[in-house]
Amino acid sequence: MKAFFYSALVTVLLLGSSGIAQAKSISRIIAEMGLSPADFEVLSATSNALLSSGSPSVGQERAWLNQDTGSKGTIRVHSVQDNCVILQHIVQPEGAEQARDIRTRRCRTADGNWILAP
Repeated sequence: MKAFFYSALVTVLLLGSSGIAQAKSISRIIAEMGLSPADFEVLSATSNALLSSGSPSVGQERAWLNQDTGSKGTIRVHSVQDNCVILQHIVQPEGAEQARDIRTRRCRTADGNWILAP
């Protein structure tokens, strides 16, 4: 399960970066984001809960907070197209001066699961 979260984190960062993507180690990516693996697990669980609450619609959002680290964020459905959604993540790692805006794309598979997509 942790391997899924780490691969998802890499996908999130590649989709959310504005420059050319370069290969980086997982630990370096997490350090640059300011999120711990536990923070990312909370973010992922919140994304899953948002998408599993029926058909997603633009503007739906959920907030998350990792009580152990103090990191927090909001996930909003930015757009919906066919069986895919773009999620906007506003992430505020504990101790960070500014929130970060990251976007991910998830698509619903034939069996009803939402997976990260490029």
